[in-house]
Amino acid sequence: MATRRGFIGGATGVGTAALLGYSATPSAADTVTATAVTQTQARESMFAVNAGMRANYATLKAELIKHLSPVVVVQNDAKGGRFTLVTQDGQESVNPVSQTFELAKSIAHTPLGIFSVIASYLADKIPNLPNADRIDPHDLVMVAYNDDASTAWIEPLKAYAAKLSTARTNLPAAGLPAALQTSCATILDGALAFIKTSVAAKHFDMASFEQFSGSVYPAIRTNMEHASQAQIKGVQDIMKTWRAKVGETAWADLYCVVISQWTTSVLNQNTIIIKDCMNAAKVATHLIDLPGLEPPADPIFTALDNLARIVQDNIAAEMVFPKDTVVADALKGQQDLLSDEILKQLGSNNVTAQAAPLYNTVATPGVCPVRK
Repeated sequence: MATRRGFIGGATGVGTAALLGYSATPSAADTVTATAVTQTQARESMFAVNAGMRANYATLKAELIKHLSPVVVVQNDAKGGRFTLVTQDGQESVNPVSQTFELAKSIAHTPLGIFSVIASYLADKIPNLPNADRIDPHDLVMVAYNDDASTAWIEPLKAYAAKLSTARTNLPAAGLPAALQTSCATILDGALAFIKTSVAAKHFDMASFEQFSGSVYPAIRTNMEHASQAQIKGVQDIMKTWRAKVGETAWADLYCVVISQWTTSVLNQNTIIIKDCMNAAKVATHLIDLPGLEPPADPIFTALDNLARIVQDNIAAEMVFPKDTVVADALKGQQDLLSDEILKQLGSNNVTAQAAPLYNTVATPGVCPVRK
């Protein structure tokens, strides 16, 4: 049987035109001389072609959103992530990670909380520190924008110390595992000691701060361990529940969209965990990290809107560029369509896009309870 492409391709130019319902003879409108149209008008008519494409593209995308299923959207947050399952039957959302995650991270963030108060008052000279060569002098100048002789940092630091002191007093009643309680106490005690010494002396510097932060680092690692355990269990449990609900056939085509900030978009914690709970054959194309500057006002719509663009581009790429798989792959991925040509003209055609991070590609069997 002749395909549509083969049938039309085998017709003559005039025959094909007649077949498709238009005449090869120019109409009166087509014969208007070029001098009757200004350059601006001509260019506006060309711009209108792209505007029409964008309108058609937006219409397709808006309709496609209604048919995306199944999809898991992950909003990274302080609680370990808000997960939403989207199916043809509707949506359901949950924060699956236990409070241990947030509690452990909350105390582990203490040195960063202190740094955020004192950073602008740091002297803009790098002292003799073990990591001195890793500090960009220009970055330091921009961060340490206040007078290092000022003591305006004392009151906000004392206010933060009050929060730390309350947390330290109440810590035994939090019901934490013994190891986590001990590590939290170590971090809080170290922070309070640093603040007390700095306020009394009305002085601090990078060396004294790094001495404090380094001293509590082992305890921070303990908190990180407990937070990770809580997150892994929570995410795996909800993915297992939803897999049973959706069914194996539908789950094999699951898309996961993880919304994150740019600073955590590579090796994102939820992305790493989810990867092993999906169809391994489709992780590379169906697990999508969507970094941004700030959390979107409507995370679910943002995720589905971007996913619709990705899905329709996947199909458009193969049908619009059937004879050039390189360009088709560019349309399907994160690469700009003009990138190869620009690199070629700049004499850098050997430059390749940065490879996507690998997420534990050799996983230990049985690690994820929803592994097939």
